[in-house]
Amino acid sequence: MATFDVINMDGKKVSSIELDDEIFAARVNENLFYEVIKWQHAKRRQGTHMVRNRSLVRGGGSKPWRQKGTGRARHGSTRASQWVGGGKAMKPKPRDYSYALPKKVRRGALRSAVSLRAKEGKLLILDAFDLPEIKTKEARRLLEGLGLSKALIVEDKSNRNVDRSVRNLPTFQVLAPEGLNLRDILRHDTLVLTKDVAKRVEERLR
Repeated sequence: MATFDVINMDGKKVSSIELDDEIFAARVNENLFYEVIKWQHAKRRQGTHMVRNRSLVRGGGSKPWRQKGTGRARHGSTRASQWVGGGKAMKPKPRDYSYALPKKVRRGALRSAVSLRAKEGKLLILDAFDLPEIKTKEARRLLEGLGLSKALIVEDKSNRNVDRSVRNLPTFQVLAPEGLNLRDILRHDTLVLTKDVAKRVEERLR
């Protein structure tokens, strides 16, 4: 079991916590990072791109000139793809770019990311993250007091004061434990968990 310090909002150690080595001290597999980030980006693509083909371009209903006797190439419509203003041949169509990725790969990537932050000393475990009221200025003061400038905070969504206080800070993000994902971990310099959330993440990634 890996042992981590649990600190309060003043940055002082108040206790320690033991977490599973297979999750918080696992071997970092960067190949999984590539596969999972590619999968996440593919899921985010809207796939709404579209170009008009000749059936969608307005006009071109009559034959531009007679079939024979003009000395020019035969054409049936000025909206064919070889004409200026014509429709696009082999056009892109709306499509879904998402694809399936095994759960073992996704869990393995998350284990590697959490372990990477732990090895870098950029995994903070808080005793609790309590704010008496929704106040962005106070949230900034507390986070900067912990030496944080860009961090992902994983906290239960029932803690609305934290969520609403932090969401206006451009370099911080709050996620529920169920929404923890590789892209957001790697986008932020530090991963911040409360001790209760750390146990829930441990259960999820087993």
